[in-house]
Amino acid sequence: MSKVLSAVLCLLFLSSATAQENETQLLWGDTHLHTSYSFDAFTLGNATADPDTAYRFAKGLSVIHPGHRARVQIDRPLDFLVVTDHAEGLGAMAELAAGNPLLVDNESGKRWQQMLAEGKLNAVFAEIVQLGTEHPERIAFLNDINVFRSAWAQIAEAADRHNDPGNFTAFIGWEWTSTPDGLNLHRIIFTPDGKDKAVQYLPFSLNDSEKPRDLYNWLAKTSDEVGTDFVAIGHNSNLSNGRFFPLVDEDGRPVDADYAQLRARWEPVEEMTQYKGDSETHPLLAPSDEFADFERYKHLLDGGPLEHVEGSYVRSGLIRGMQLEAEIGVNPYKFGMIGATDTHTGLASAEEGNFLGKYAQDSVPETKAKETVPGSYGWDASAMGFAGVWATANTRAAITEAFRRKEVYATTGPRIQLRFFGGWDFRGRDAKAKDLAARGYQKGVPMGGDLAGAPKGKAPSFLISAVKDPLDANLDRVQVVKGWVAADGSAQERIYDVAWSDGRRPDDAGRLPAVGNTV
Repeated sequence: MSKVLSAVLCLLFLSSATAQENETQLLWGDTHLHTSYSFDAFTLGNATADPDTAYRFAKGLSVIHPGHRARVQIDRPLDFLVVTDHAEGLGAMAELAAGNPLLVDNESGKRWQQMLAEGKLNAVFAEIVQLGTEHPERIAFLNDINVFRSAWAQIAEAADRHNDPGNFTAFIGWEWTSTPDGLNLHRIIFTPDGKDKAVQYLPFSLNDSEKPRDLYNWLAKTSDEVGTDFVAIGHNSNLSNGRFFPLVDEDGRPVDADYAQLRARWEPVEEMTQYKGDSETHPLLAPSDEFADFERYKHLLDGGPLEHVEGSYVRSGLIRGMQLEAEIGVNPYKFGMIGATDTHTGLASAEEGNFLGKYAQDSVPETKAKETVPGSYGWDASAMGFAGVWATANTRAAITEAFRRKEVYATTGPRIQLRFFGGWDFRGRDAKAKDLAARGYQKGVPMGGDLAGAPKGKAPSFLISAVKDPLDANLDRVQVVKGWVAADGSAQERIYDVAWSDGRRPDDAGRLPAVGNTV
């Protein structure tokens, strides 16, 4: 039940974009998935599930699990997938294991090749992570430009090969892995274009810069030079110690209009739920929210303590954006939200009953008690989530446009069908109409955009439809979370239960009793 609750909660505090002339369809996908081309995936047990395997699995074909080697299959195919291997050391581990002279022609490379051959993958992982923190120059050879360029071309080719407009969309993408002082500032980047444009650049990586502003500037520059486009998606803001929705930038300067415009242009969506916990809100930020402690991850990526929640969670980030807009005239944090898996098995599995592990080596009960990354064990992994996208077609261009207008939402795995419209003239009969979506687009605007032009003295109304996943639990309730900035500049939030199941009645304090088990 709690997984379903999170799926409904995740976006409803967004107001809502220009009415669609074309009918939209709900598409399901994963925008954050790692294969054997990522160094951590490879050294934590995935030496075989490559981008081709990832796309085959997402399309519903059976594949061999890279860890326990059994044949596995997704319960229901996805509509789209972005393979997002780490730009840092892209493809290097497989080449190292194969003895590529560009990587083994030094002491560390030769030793790691031997360790990989002996099955000492975790030891290689630990050494590389430690050197990356203390002596990054000693692992620089893993970013050999020839290996990098070859791996990137192979990833782009796999996406083009599996892309089937109208049936299945395969995007080209990567992950920028900025982790200053152990804080998670990672971004996923994908492009609507194909290999012909992708091979004209190499993905922006931590080796280029760890600063978000530099990433946004690179996206703008490369977009102009190549004639392409990008979408950036932040993930795990919950592990940033307040740095994800900052008031000052990475150089200690107050967030200004330039930063705000860059971020709003290139980062229209945030990933607010995945394996490493939920980034919606925190009990300290929302003490009256009975669901605020859902799937809370309790330490940084390096195992260090989480000390700050302000600036780390998306609900407070949205309000902080409004506060900044009042000061600088631009809102940098007006975003839509999605879920993703961040699996490193190459297998986009977010279903509780078919969860195939975060890493290949934690995919069976016998290995789930072992530490994978600092402070994290296989049992800590949450089976979530997916992105729901209202797009006009199952194509790269149409899905990218849906991300741009933020007509997207997050679930923790269940495929709940959710519609949300805001307008000034909705009536009760609109909610019961067979053409609910058509009325929503005609009389209002959908999730993710701006509801503007308020008639004098009129309050907005909202048209909401939530339909359970036919193969999952019943729905508990629909909530709308309203966030606003008070006259004194303070952040305010209120939660409204607007529909609920099972004939319950709110108590005198307005709180609904728990629904119990709805499965």
